[in-house]
Amino acid sequence: MKEISYQTFLKNNEEEKLRIRIKTEKGKVVDMVVQYETLLNSKWTAIVRYDCAHGFFHRDILFPKGEREKQTIAITSLEDALNYAEQDIKDRWEFYKERYLKKTKK
Repeated sequence: MKEISYQTFLKNNEEEKLRIRIKTEKGKVVDMVVQYETLLNSKWTAIVRYDCAHGFFHRDILFPKGEREKQTIAITSLEDALNYAEQDIKDRWEFYKERYLKKTKK
């Protein structure tokens, strides 16, 4: 099994990060994590994570007090799931961050 991990900044902003971990076997994705993190109070904080833990592809939306909202996503191909997760975070990270920050004020 081969594992690849990397991170990249979103929109050339060094306070918004996309972290990706992919495990492949014989060239096929067998496990993956795509996570959006933001720098808050000098600490990297996870806001949204896509993975296939628990045996299915899903999105965890994370909140400041440790709560999380799990949303099942009906994509069976992990290659497609990986592309979907990465694109969703690139397109919507500002929305996810704003939602997270609103919860910190409650």
